[in-house]
Amino acid sequence: MTPTVSVVIPCYNEVGTLRDLHAQVRAEFTALLVEAEIIFIDDGSTDGSRELLRQLAEEDPACRVVFFRRNSGKAAALHVGFANAQGEYVLTMDADLQDDPREIPRFLEALQTSDVVSGWKVNRLDPIGKTLPSKLFNATVRKVTGVRLHDMNCGFKGYRRQVLQEVTLYGELHRYIPALAAARGFRIAELGVTHHPRRSGVSKYGWERFIRGFMDLLTVAFLTKYRYRPLHAFGGLGVVLTLIGLVLGAVMSPFLTVSTWSPPAWHFIFWLLATALLVLGPLLIAMGVLAESLLANTFPLLPPPPISERINFSQRDETDHGLR
Repeated sequence: MTPTVSVVIPCYNEVGTLRDLHAQVRAEFTALLVEAEIIFIDDGSTDGSRELLRQLAEEDPACRVVFFRRNSGKAAALHVGFANAQGEYVLTMDADLQDDPREIPRFLEALQTSDVVSGWKVNRLDPIGKTLPSKLFNATVRKVTGVRLHDMNCGFKGYRRQVLQEVTLYGELHRYIPALAAARGFRIAELGVTHHPRRSGVSKYGWERFIRGFMDLLTVAFLTKYRYRPLHAFGGLGVVLTLIGLVLGAVMSPFLTVSTWSPPAWHFIFWLLATALLVLGPLLIAMGVLAESLLANTFPLLPPPPISERINFSQRDETDHGLR
């Protein structure tokens, strides 16, 4: 029987929580009388997690496990989990039991009126070394993407299957699925969830994830705002830099034409800056034009537009007008 819900759980060296997590998740679906599968993606664990997951899979046929040969990261684990999920609704959780499985019914209820439900750890029980950078990061994400979520990076999320079919994921863009989904017109909701302190194991994330997250944020900003009009991004910046270069060059030119006076060094620095801007600006405009040309040639290969309904269109009309 095809499950209604798939729960995707990436794990790496979490042997201390896996059995309890499986039991609690399974108990929630038993109480709900809902067919569900639990998909564990073992990301190259070395602490006995693999052996325990084999036992859980033997005990519960609806517990599915994918093993990675080596540690490949949470993004890769989620990609594989999404590809193997069969449910109409897909939930993601962390394996450390900081996410409370008792929140599952609330996620499923929220998904009846939303396409993406993102968890928010209202009272987050983590050290300030994690909470403060996270607040700054999320404030930046809200400003750049326009998606008003308190915690874009929370691992406890719920999706309708169509979202994961339409949103293209690569790299580490999994944390920005709500922003990517919002750009496709899907409905986004936020749900305050209970957060528990870590019971065992250690955090797998360091400061470097914020650097990677910022770089991915730039990618998301481009994909959601300028993916189909790259000239507006490159060309707009190129025009601004060119104008600044022209104004700066015009201001500094009189000082460099006075042969009887030796201008200070900073005049030459500003002149060089103006020259650099006059070179860089047109190059960015040219990059934008080139990107537009590439887009025009590859447009038939791009994902279909976010059409939710068609009325009075025959199949031939859809084909003739490029509707997909």
